[in-house]
Amino acid sequence: MKLKCQQLTQFLRSALASLCVLWLGASDSNAENRVFSSIKELSPPVTKGAREPFLSTMNDGRVLMSWTEPQGDSFVVKVAISDGTEWSRPQTVVERNDLFVNWADFPSAIALEDGSLVAHWLRANGDDDYFYDINIAFSQDEGVTWSTPIIPHDDRSQRQHGFATLLPNDGGGFSVIWLDGQSYDTYASQDVADNAMQLRMRKFSADSSMGEDLLLDARTCTCCQTSAAVTGDNELLVVYRDRSLEEIRDISIVRETSQGWSTPQPVSIDGWNIEGCPVNGPAIDTVDGNSAVAWFTAANDIPKVKVAFSSDDGITFAKALEIDTSAPSGRVDVIQLKDGSALVTWVKQTVQGEAILICSVKPQEGCVRPEIVAISPSGRTVGFPRMTLGKGGVFIAWTEPTNPSATQPRGGTTIRTVLARMEELK
Repeated sequence: MKLKCQQLTQFLRSALASLCVLWLGASDSNAENRVFSSIKELSPPVTKGAREPFLSTMNDGRVLMSWTEPQGDSFVVKVAISDGTEWSRPQTVVERNDLFVNWADFPSAIALEDGSLVAHWLRANGDDDYFYDINIAFSQDEGVTWSTPIIPHDDRSQRQHGFATLLPNDGGGFSVIWLDGQSYDTYASQDVADNAMQLRMRKFSADSSMGEDLLLDARTCTCCQTSAAVTGDNELLVVYRDRSLEEIRDISIVRETSQGWSTPQPVSIDGWNIEGCPVNGPAIDTVDGNSAVAWFTAANDIPKVKVAFSSDDGITFAKALEIDTSAPSGRVDVIQLKDGSALVTWVKQTVQGEAILICSVKPQEGCVRPEIVAISPSGRTVGFPRMTLGKGGVFIAWTEPTNPSATQPRGGTTIRTVLARMEELK
């Protein structure tokens, strides 16, 4: 399960299992090849400057979205809920003038088994631009009111703590996974083995009590997103961009088992040697023992989007499939479907602008035909598009650059959301 409750997800995945291609406004005349009966815009309740949406699915199939907006001299994190017809009135999670706001490391919100919400955001903790802490708060009334925030990591040093993933646990609690900078000094020699970001996690029980702050990997890439999923046996799978002493930054996975956490293992050996962080994390999803991991690599200076499948809950992975080798930018997301195939989104530059692409990927066939979701001709970025399964189909959200105006001479941003429907889900 990927940020969603298992009962509804199983139904939605079954309905989507026959998916071959997602079409979003393209001019393809082969209508009989389109599985979706309609594609519609869902106008989100955002204001000027809205950015960095995140999507997750609630227990009843509604979709929860979080995002960030400017508010005077401050920023505000908001949430809204969609039933597939419209978005609810937005609710404020937090408003502060010391929020850390970044295109790649951004807030998220999820729903737990009892319907309560959990949200995270980032708050500056020092003078450096990249010194910040993770904050987490809870809501029992769908975002109207929020608890006093807590910090999930034990380390309180003025370092970087971010790129968090929140994931519901069976039993009403949740897990948080993050990159921790307690041993990372950006001004020290990068040749020191223990001078690196760490991958850490902590579990919260249904009563919000905290478990142990656990170290999963002592040396990771600096600023790539983490991603996690829960197997049918309620074991966690966490994928992230690793970092060797030789500066190989490939994708690794750690698994929670009944005996504890596994040692990090490569999902695929790309051999990408890069001195700095590419700001391009992986994505994972799983259902019924099948898992899909999507990621970006530029090993040997050849940019690629890849997908690897596992049929044993992430213990082993088949040879990676190359989804796009024509200079993609990456920034992937993935949904594992019940029939073993997966939906993958990614971003690439085209002559028309920055495009969001999607493809149905099958373990034996790969990506047969990618489709364009949207193109931004502004010369600015759509960020990291997110998708989830919800009532009626696939929700996709992204940051949409807007045209320059008198008040925003360099242009601004807003958020676009679309819902792709299927006949079976009506």
